[in-house]
Amino acid sequence: MYTTIGWLLSSLLISSLLVRFAIGYAHRRGMLDQPGQRRSHRLPTPRGGGIGLVVAMLLCLPGILWSFPAGWSARSIACLLAALLLVALAGWWDDHRALPVLPRLGAQLLGVGIFSLGLLTDGPSWWWLPLLLIGGAWSINLHNFMDGIDGLLAQQAIFVGTGLALLAWSAMQPALAVAAASLAAAALGFWYYNRPPARIFMGDVGSGSVGVLIFAFSAMLWRRESALLWPALILSSAFTVDAGLTLLVRIWRGRRWYTAHREHLYQWLVRLRGTHTQADAAYLGWNLLVAAPSAWLAWSHLQMALPITMIVYLGATAAWLTLKRLCLRRHLPKAPHVPA
Repeated sequence: MYTTIGWLLSSLLISSLLVRFAIGYAHRRGMLDQPGQRRSHRLPTPRGGGIGLVVAMLLCLPGILWSFPAGWSARSIACLLAALLLVALAGWWDDHRALPVLPRLGAQLLGVGIFSLGLLTDGPSWWWLPLLLIGGAWSINLHNFMDGIDGLLAQQAIFVGTGLALLAWSAMQPALAVAAASLAAAALGFWYYNRPPARIFMGDVGSGSVGVLIFAFSAMLWRRESALLWPALILSSAFTVDAGLTLLVRIWRGRRWYTAHREHLYQWLVRLRGTHTQADAAYLGWNLLVAAPSAWLAWSHLQMALPITMIVYLGATAAWLTLKRLCLRRHLPKAPHVPA
């Protein structure tokens, strides 16, 4: 227990201290996100604070995954760290100067591919590799898409990291449980500076890294106990549905889906309500009132886990469509009254 607390405190403190450093560094380097039509904040805000979370994970994960019971091989740990490092470096570059889509995607696929090769060695069939590549790249980019308002992504990382830790602990996987909990602790260290009104943004270095770590921990959980993939997917239902449906709508309407925009539900909620805190509360409410109980139900009834997951995602889709329609209706200007 004391060892676990020590690792979690280390993740929290390393992340928090480096975020403080990143604020000054971003100001000196001019790494400031300016308010604009496609942004939801109102004041110039430094970016790149996710570097604290990345360094905390790079320093803590090897010791956690190697030393705790049900640990992982040196090869698996090295592949995970290589994936995190590649994704983080591409994001750090993009935070300093715009990195074209293809090199960024190439770094992401290379990182996910290295991790997947390490995961599949002496394990499941290699036919899983294409699906892992798609899932990993999607996780990285959906968390990047959802990093658009104060506190939201850090809040999600705390929630999902904690949920994955509990699932791993229930499967008697202490090493993976503490690793996922350390992600939650590092995200908490960042959240303190990112909560509304944010003093710094996570940047691509952080959002991509959170995405690859959530994917990796979910895949590692699946590798040890395949049925637990379904409750793990339920934990990310709010982000997956918002990012997925927004992307599909933009593609359907022929828009440049890969460019910056303000069409996610959380961005509409900010415009409707006017505060980032209320939008964060809406996603937290879904996580605590729907996702968490449903994940527990799927875990406790593994034979029904897939149908439960499908019901949750259908419910999230219905909620997204209803709230998006409400936001659009209230946003449209009223027609002028014409006297008879």
